Amino acid sequence: MSSERRALVIGTGLIGGSIGLALKAQGWRVTGRDVDESRAARAVELGALDDVGDDPSASITFVATPVSSVAREARAALRGGGVVTDVGGVKGAIVAAVADARFVGGHPMAGSEQEGVDGADAGLFEGATWVLTPTDDTDAEAYSRVRSVVSSLGAEVVALRPEDHDALVALVSHVPHLTAAALMQLAASGAEEHAVLLRLAAGGFRDMTRVAAGHPGIWPDICAENRGAIVAGIDRLQGALSEMRSLVDGGDRDALLQWLEEARRARVNLPVRAPRPEELAEIRVPVPDRPGVLAEVTTLVGEIGVNMFDFETVHSSAGDRGVLVFLVEAGAADLVRGALLARGYKPSAHPLA
Repeated sequence: MSSERRALVIGTGLIGGSIGLALKAQGWRVTGRDVDESRAARAVELGALDDVGDDPSASITFVATPVSSVAREARAALRGGGVVTDVGGVKGAIVAAVADARFVGGHPMAGSEQEGVDGADAGLFEGATWVLTPTDDTDAEAYSRVRSVVSSLGAEVVALRPEDHDALVALVSHVPHLTAAALMQLAASGAEEHAVLLRLAAGGFRDMTRVAAGHPGIWPDICAENRGAIVAGIDRLQGALSEMRSLVDGGDRDALLQWLEEARRARVNLPVRAPRPEELAEIRVPVPDRPGVLAEVTTLVGEIGVNMFDFETVHSSAGDRGVLVFLVEAGAADLVRGALLARGYKPSAHPLA
């Protein structure tokens, strides 16, 4: 089998196992290992791996270990010739510690209440957002390879700077998880006095606290690595709750209703799945061969709230220039083109169909 279709997965828990199943469903040969040898053996039994061990011929390696060991494993994997990415929930410290052009930091925003490789699901990433964090030193071909493979798993890729990822994910993932845990602690302590309390937990409470059922083992590392952003997010949440408390305590019905309406409007306008091909436009951006251009273009598109639905790099015969080609929603094409023009690029935009 061609090395182009060989992958290595380091860490065979829920996410690593799901990556293995998804890749194998597409015909990849997947080798992997885990610090717990029995877990890796179980991954083979479940069809998430073909073999246990390393594969120096792998064209892509996914490091799916706790964040405290990602950098070490990534640096080891980079001794081979393939590209390397990870799935850690914190990016700044990891990307800085690896510092290699063939490493592309990643974070699939997907999960499950299921634990370990027995909960792995080949469809876990379908429709999920998968963040990639290119830097000024990231190799364009490495980024394109990782993005292509991740997209093939059904995920929608968003490019962010590592530090931006950590600040944003603290707000939309880390703080919500800790909030859900706090709510469950509150309910559980109340249940000791009122045995019927948890039986009254209706859909809203269950929806809000669903993530608290996830495996707790990854969270101490995440909180340690992203402490500053998480604490800042908790402070913002406490401020919002204090404002809500004042509205409730003061009986300000109009202000309370306005607050709730704004929250509802934001919730119903959350982004949805990718549009149909006829609703897409192709953006072509001529770029110089210089460090940072890939990260600048891809993260700019993410920062203005536009999704890329495909991405490739085309090299010029001159060798000192290239073209970045990607797809966006047709309705956002002018926004993307304008943002790139403002940065000094000369993009073109054309309807896909």
